[in-house]
Amino acid sequence: ACEASLACTTCHVYVSDKYLEKLPEAEEKEEDLLDMAPFLKENSRLGCQIILKKELEGIEFELPKATRNFYNVF
Repeated sequence: ACEASLACTTCHVYVSDKYLEKLPEAEEKEEDLLDMAPFLKENSRLGCQIILKKELEGIEFELPKATRNFYNVF
């Protein structure tokens, strides 16, 4: 919805534990947005901030029951 500009939580995903430690730490802005996401878990990330690389081949994501899109385009 926000085109990866870190302005919403529409792409909120749960990362499988097997791959979670292979990802870089979430930056502060991502964590701030995740704090507003419904159904937040320890393995929550914004999918738009995950850069797929060879070491993430086979990564699995689970989608939350709901997402919140509070990004408006004017």
